[in-house]
Amino acid sequence: MRIHSKSIFIALVTALLGLSIACSKTPKPADDAITKDVQTKVAADPDTKDSQVNVAVNDGKVTLTGKVSTPAVQQKVEEIARQEPGVAGVDDETTIDTGAQATPPPPPPPIVVPAGTVLTVRVGQALSSNNSHAGDSFPATLDKAVSVAGVTAIPARSRVSGTVVTAKAKGKIKGEGELSLALTSITVQGQTYNIKTSVLNKTIQGKGKRTAATTGGGAAGGALIGGLAGGGKGAAIGALVGGGAGLAGGAATGNQQIQIPVESVQSFRLSAPLTLPPPGQ
Repeated sequence: MRIHSKSIFIALVTALLGLSIACSKTPKPADDAITKDVQTKVAADPDTKDSQVNVAVNDGKVTLTGKVSTPAVQQKVEEIARQEPGVAGVDDETTIDTGAQATPPPPPPPIVVPAGTVLTVRVGQALSSNNSHAGDSFPATLDKAVSVAGVTAIPARSRVSGTVVTAKAKGKIKGEGELSLALTSITVQGQTYNIKTSVLNKTIQGKGKRTAATTGGGAAGGALIGGLAGGGKGAAIGALVGGGAGLAGGAATGNQQIQIPVESVQSFRLSAPLTLPPPGQ
């Protein structure tokens, strides 16, 4: 009886110890479950979802192989694997795929101001057909900004340079006056660019016919007065006096010149495209 009771006691103690040991141990996830969880998390993470990573697990040890795009992505994949429950260690054998590096975006295209664009400027000095000379330069500023595709290409008040192409004073008695201008350069954001524009041409007609008519009329009137005063000789003297007076009057009324005052607004057209750097450069 005592032997039987002792056997039962030993059996109960053994059972309790086994149960205690079993309860103290947390079951480890299977390798297949770890593999699936790591692969799922790598595919779901926005930083690592495009990586070509293989996951293998043996007795809780994770081996990572494949290619990732950047070192930062490589580190993130390894971090996901290490944080997985049941993982005993991580062997990261992934490599950086240099071909997968994001290529930088192409540089923005330059701004091209097309031929035919109107440049409206304010001249910085007075110009005239009788005081200016061919080859003289003159300063100006852009009066209105120039835009291309909704983007300001040339700001208002940009500095402009021009040249006198032709300057010809109008004669007092005959011959027309002429003043021709063109723009040669423009400064945008501190950089000066050569430009080609149409020629702005201004002319004023000579008064030759009117002067001749005035002179002839004066001579006839002088001859008439001289004839009344003293016959043939008086007529000749009167003609000379009257003719001189007519010439002086014609010259006085026919001596207007072409004038372009300072700060006056003039418009030119680009005859060739102007290429400028992209905005912000």
